[in-house]
Amino acid sequence: MKKILLAFDGAHFAKGAFEFASRLNEIQPILLTGAFLPRVDLSASWSYSPGGGTAFIPTLEAYTAEQIAQNVKTFEQECIKRHIEYRVHKHPYDAAMYELKKETRFTDLLILDSGKFFEDISMELPNEYLRMAVHDAECPSLLIPEESAFPESIVLAYDGSENAAFAIKSFCYLFPEFSNKKTILVYATSKKKAAIPDLSSIEELVTRHFTDLTIHTLEATPAKYFDTWLTAVDAPLLVCGSFARSELSQLFKKSFVAGILNEHKIPVFTAHR
Repeated sequence: MKKILLAFDGAHFAKGAFEFASRLNEIQPILLTGAFLPRVDLSASWSYSPGGGTAFIPTLEAYTAEQIAQNVKTFEQECIKRHIEYRVHKHPYDAAMYELKKETRFTDLLILDSGKFFEDISMELPNEYLRMAVHDAECPSLLIPEESAFPESIVLAYDGSENAAFAIKSFCYLFPEFSNKKTILVYATSKKKAAIPDLSSIEELVTRHFTDLTIHTLEATPAKYFDTWLTAVDAPLLVCGSFARSELSQLFKKSFVAGILNEHKIPVFTAHR
């Protein structure tokens, strides 16, 4: 049984993320913890010091207790109806992000709504809060659009980096129930006829966990063609490393976050050390 943490921002009920967790529970029972957070003040931002580490974001009491209580009630009713074992955690206004980060230390997986999670904090930086939450999580994260199909295919984004290999291994260990789905290991590069780094090693690993594996190299201009290539994949879930300084991550910083999450409406699994 997996312990899954599903974070709500107080004002929104993450319907797509909850539906995904519910489908996972149908395959194998889970413990679903709903973390209900107040709105945060992004203007204060996270404090990244030169020596590393972060400080929590001060919060704004913008959402009433009634709004949060209604979401908690909906969460409890849906869990009972779907036979999901659940817990409810409501965090204080002055330490919500700190508490969420701490909870991820004792969680197998964090699920977030990629479109609605604090979407109204900043019109200029609509994805910044989501990025920070994923960056500081001490467990793998799964970003779910409000409307997305449950995955029929798994796309493993590989660039030869430690982060990419770590994310792939983390996904394999967490989701053995997806082992029989069509799986594509994709290597994106701007170089012509480039060799896939450590091909035999990554192939040995992945073929132990997936029975229907294809290895594909995406050449030429990945930033231009990755989105197009992905549309041909049937109901994909994308697995990628998080915030690595690599060609693939640079592609994802621009077209991945805006295009994959917002345009393609597909789940994205990410993990980092």
